[in-house]
Amino acid sequence: MKAIVVTDEAAGTAGMTLMERPEPEPALNDVVVQVHASGFVPTELAWPSTWTDRLGRDRTPSIPGHELAGVVSALGYGTTGLSVGQRVFGLTDWTRDGTLAEYVAVEARNLAPLPGDVDFAVGASLPISGLTAWQGLFDHGRLRTGQSVLVHGAAGAVGSMVTQLAREFGAYVIGTGRAADRQAALDFGAHEFVDLGSEALEDVGGVDLVFDVIGGDIGKRSAGLIRAGGTLVSVVGPSEARPADGLAIDFVVMPDRIQLGEIVQRVRDGRLRTNIGNVADLDDAVAALNPTKRITGKTIIRARS
Repeated sequence: MKAIVVTDEAAGTAGMTLMERPEPEPALNDVVVQVHASGFVPTELAWPSTWTDRLGRDRTPSIPGHELAGVVSALGYGTTGLSVGQRVFGLTDWTRDGTLAEYVAVEARNLAPLPGDVDFAVGASLPISGLTAWQGLFDHGRLRTGQSVLVHGAAGAVGSMVTQLAREFGAYVIGTGRAADRQAALDFGAHEFVDLGSEALEDVGGVDLVFDVIGGDIGKRSAGLIRAGGTLVSVVGPSEARPADGLAIDFVVMPDRIQLGEIVQRVRDGRLRTNIGNVADLDDAVAALNPTKRITGKTIIRARS
């Protein structure tokens, strides 16, 4: 099968190569999925799990990518809940070969049915962005109606999902980002926007929840904006500062079939819009994942048309 492979951690996305790899075999409770579309998060090439297995052993050459939409082509021993020929989407294991390929083996429990009226590219754009937003807001942030939420990177793949879900659940949403992102963030539902390049973040005042996808100095300054009892939620590691009278939580997104169902239903009924910045074929994936200009939104790689 064709797959994108990485062997050199220092090379980053520039070290990606399209080559032939053996098709995967399903392990216990696995399925093999014929990949139609895959998402990719550039930072995963800095994750230890891209390069080593759970025991710390080198696993290169490895296939990156952890978001997929496709069709089940084979079942492993003991697999239940899915069937051959079924459309699915979901999130694959961090320490196994991923989704930038024509086929991938994945635990069945990590996948959810993909309705027939949802395009594979849309399905592949949802797992990391949608689950990260859902879990950060509701599982970790405990968002309640009427609260205020500061969303960093509100026009990005994750931030746009956070903005839309927070708005749907009755929050007052303040988005941040670059000046060029203002209108997109407002279109996704932000009530206000702060240009981090020219406007003072501190002018926002107190908020109940900060959703941080940036970290560094922005994350540190954000801690001072948390109201008593509020929460700073980070997906970029522990914050350098903690709220004076609140919580600081960092987390890694987890697969969840029920939450995927909630997310895709919102796409179907128009409550949630995906944020796809570019779509390319697998043959052109290396170039697409090494863009020469900034792309807002997720790049999707199609393994089949």
